[in-house]
Amino acid sequence: MNKAILLGRLTKDPDLRTTSNNVSVCSFTLAIDRPYKNARGERETDFIPCVCWRQTAEFAARYFRKGERMALVGSIQPRHWDDEEGQRHYVTEVVADEVYFADARRDQRGDQDDNRRERKTVDDNFMPPANDDTSLPFDL
Repeated sequence: MNKAILLGRLTKDPDLRTTSNNVSVCSFTLAIDRPYKNARGERETDFIPCVCWRQTAEFAARYFRKGERMALVGSIQPRHWDDEEGQRHYVTEVVADEVYFADARRDQRGDQDDNRRERKTVDDNFMPPANDDTSLPFDL
């Protein structure tokens, strides 16, 4: 079984291209912190190259930007190619089948703290209903 599930931050805006067959392909890199600290007490980060195709590629390029968190599900695939000088290059990347938002919506980010304060105010002013039957809006 080859299944990769990642959650990380985009290191730059996703790069959308189109193949010669008019198929959309999007490449990006996710920065993912390791869950432990090294001997110096620092948390290390892995930079994972990712690619997605077709509608997933168009979605990623349209809705995600540098620094935003993305969750994805896909598979790990190695590939190689020869450059113009005949030099062979190898890369292992995650081919994303599904990508998901892992941050608050863009239009709510600035108001996130204000929304929490507002909800708290509403909760603080909440009055429980009276325990007598006369306060019910219908007959029993």
